[in-house]
Amino acid sequence: MSVGSRPLVPSRFAPSGLGHATRRNPRTVLGGYIALTKPRIIELLLITTIPTMVLAANGWPSTRLVAITLVGGTLAAGGANAINMYVDRDIDKLMVRTQGRPLATGLIEPRNALVFACALQVAAFAVLWSGANLLSACLALSAALFYVFVYTLWLKRTSRQNIVIGGAAGAVPVLVGWAAVQNNVTWAPILLFVVMFLWTPPHFWALAIRHIDDYRAADVPMLPVVAPLSVVLRQMLIYTVLMVISTIMLLPVGHLGPIYGIGAGILGALFIGGTYALSRDPEPQKAMRLFGYSISYVTLLFGVLTLDVLVRHGF
Repeated sequence: MSVGSRPLVPSRFAPSGLGHATRRNPRTVLGGYIALTKPRIIELLLITTIPTMVLAANGWPSTRLVAITLVGGTLAAGGANAINMYVDRDIDKLMVRTQGRPLATGLIEPRNALVFACALQVAAFAVLWSGANLLSACLALSAALFYVFVYTLWLKRTSRQNIVIGGAAGAVPVLVGWAAVQNNVTWAPILLFVVMFLWTPPHFWALAIRHIDDYRAADVPMLPVVAPLSVVLRQMLIYTVLMVISTIMLLPVGHLGPIYGIGAGILGALFIGGTYALSRDPEPQKAMRLFGYSISYVTLLFGVLTLDVLVRHGF
């Protein structure tokens, strides 16, 4: 799953114009290992984790616990993303958007990348278990396993529903954040999980519309590749409406107030409006604008959630 239209690795990692010595420069290789973790995706996952912890604590939780959960979540997501790059290194070479990734360019050896990814997963489990609790560690591990085995190894290359089902992995961080605070999973985090699950298809399909030629060249059956555009846009609108309904349902379930309610309503209306506008004029540039807004939407939605909780509890 991607959160940007540009390659995660700068163009200096591309093989053309680079000598062997330059590619193996320690600082360049370090940048390659960082790129393996897909930092942009991790940022988005963490944006959903901290507000969920605030909701679980009815205020600001222990700063130490927040730091531990963020470190553990970063390691878990980074490890899963690195394994994803290891598996997809063949098709990454075929897609313009991903040709600069460190395994596609040969900057990092596949075996080293796999060892690095597994080490991150082990570290993530240890950090969350020792610093938070076993439930949060198991949830983070389950998300990584789902992303690797269900999405990357199975669905991505075989099913038009790949990103719909596989997107569940990206929704798990809210469960991890809640579990780190409460050591349980209740209806509020489950509803947040549903919100993120429903958000993923319109978010990613907007990107896939812009890069449809890439996915077609790599023979990846993303919905915009295998279905008429009208079907894709209708599905995007359906998921967006359901997502917005889910955010409103969180008001009573999460015992939230008007700051969240008004914010969620306005942000959701803009998302629905943008998706509908794209269905009326499905230009790639407009698809990318919707993709960009989808990222801002998550950031602002969880931001108003945090603000609502902190204001109501006097923090």
